[in-house]
Amino acid sequence: MEVDAGIIREILALVPQQEPFRFIDEIVSLDEEKITGAYRFREDAFFYRGHFPGNPITPGVILMETMAQIGVVAFGIYLMASQKNVRPGMMNSPLSLFSFADNVEFRGIVVPGERVIVKGTKIYFRKGAMKVDITMERENGEIVCLGKLAGMGVKK
Repeated sequence: MEVDAGIIREILALVPQQEPFRFIDEIVSLDEEKITGAYRFREDAFFYRGHFPGNPITPGVILMETMAQIGVVAFGIYLMASQKNVRPGMMNSPLSLFSFADNVEFRGIVVPGERVIVKGTKIYFRKGAMKVDITMERENGEIVCLGKLAGMGVKK
């Protein structure tokens, strides 16, 4: 069952990463098995000044962080709230932390101003730990990056 817009707003408010290190603009769709989110890389982002001057591209570690914020952190907050049978904004929000990456493959570059779509599918979620299959695509569906990411909820 698709999640309503109010719950999505609560989840976004609970994502602990903030500017200039927040790489999630919206959650497009969400249910117990999968999440789809989006982010547009700002042309004035701090990392483009040095990566690479005159030919800026988004660092791979930032692409992985974007996938983790959407597919592990935001998705994990939702799954933890669901497991406790409460609205996300009503729980004592633990931090949902990215902890593991496996078989990550980069297939393309992302340039300043580009919008990416991140899709995560739950492999498992148990005892506050989760693992997801994840892809990052361009708006035309071309895959830029994919892999498996894991994370866990920890108390603040």
